[in-house]
Amino acid sequence: MSLPLSLALYRVATTALEPFAPLLLKHRAARGKEDFDRLNERLARPATPRPEGPLVWLHGASVGESLSILPLVERLLAERPDVALLITSGTVTSAALLARRLPEGVIHQFVPIDTPGGAKRFLGHWRPSLAVFVESELWPNLLLQAKAAGTRLALVSAKLSDKSFDGWRARPFAAHLLFSGFDLILVQDARAAERFTSLGGTVSGEADLKFGAAPLPADDAELTRLKTQLGGRLLLLAASTHPGEDEIVLDAFAALPDRPRLVIVPRHVERGPAIAEMARARGLAAGLRSADPSATPAVLVADTLGELGLWFRLADIALVGGSLVPGIGGHNPLEPVRLGCPVVSGPHVENWLTAYAELSAVEGVALADASVLADRLAAALADPAAGKARAERAAAFVEARDAEARAGLTRIIELVP
Repeated sequence: MSLPLSLALYRVATTALEPFAPLLLKHRAARGKEDFDRLNERLARPATPRPEGPLVWLHGASVGESLSILPLVERLLAERPDVALLITSGTVTSAALLARRLPEGVIHQFVPIDTPGGAKRFLGHWRPSLAVFVESELWPNLLLQAKAAGTRLALVSAKLSDKSFDGWRARPFAAHLLFSGFDLILVQDARAAERFTSLGGTVSGEADLKFGAAPLPADDAELTRLKTQLGGRLLLLAASTHPGEDEIVLDAFAALPDRPRLVIVPRHVERGPAIAEMARARGLAAGLRSADPSATPAVLVADTLGELGLWFRLADIALVGGSLVPGIGGHNPLEPVRLGCPVVSGPHVENWLTAYAELSAVEGVALADASVLADRLAAALADPAAGKARAERAAAFVEARDAEARAGLTRIIELVP
């Protein structure tokens, strides 16, 4: 196959990179960016054998994309139990969460570095009948070799940032070759449909896999225990916070006239001790859930994985992090909405812009920047009935979009041989 110049150069560059990949991965592992014990997966040298029969490969780059795959995993297991499932992701955090959330028998691997040799080894070992990519993380060597091997390709929850769109538009022949190779493209919204169509893809409809998910799970016994322990006191949750946001949250909390309990769930749990120290520096009693699960100080840092479903059920209001400082783009507001929790968010929600716009249109979410956060939280905590009404409007909207996404899942399943 004759490649466009940009893809030919990419193939040459990634071929030259391959001998240095082990050293690069070890350097990343030393900084906590890779799992030392699973570097061979990133080199497409898996230790896990391939199951017999047809296999579907699902790929999500990071936490949000990986977790959005779970509804599709559940449908495939229910409707096609004869098909083996392989999930790949690219981050240590996503791997840890998937280890807790994936059903028994579903295989997780780290996605291999996109070199020609790595792609050949990966595809030769797993031989997927269908490959499903979420959002817009596209690896040219893997995609082109999978297509050449006869693998059906689907791109779902598809979107392109302005930067990505401009990059592909500057390489029209490469874009057309890659996007025209998909058997199914389901986009997040009309804007994404226009972009993928202009780049050579055939868009079959809209379906955002971030919708359609089941509510986050929670341990029922722990939920009951914490409800009793909290004793009816109001609880403010700051979920999935990043550096620069914890300070804003703690300052707003310290300014509240009638303080509830505050639970901070950092996006990266290793930051827990530093956040607790920030709270203590402000004269607030603080503790780590990892150190004492039974403690309920004024500020509890929940530095544990997989417990957001627990805290969304307990919270009277949830501040969704990644939104108070620029450069992150916000996190998933649908998770608290599905559990009936009123949502407040900062203004920087580029990654979830459509969802926030639609939630705002039905008055289902409140937005506040750092300058007014304390006032907005105080007002919300003082009027729980208004928060409950907002949560009910948001839940009705999300329920409708979830139904749309489930219809999209059916389109994907139809591609399975």
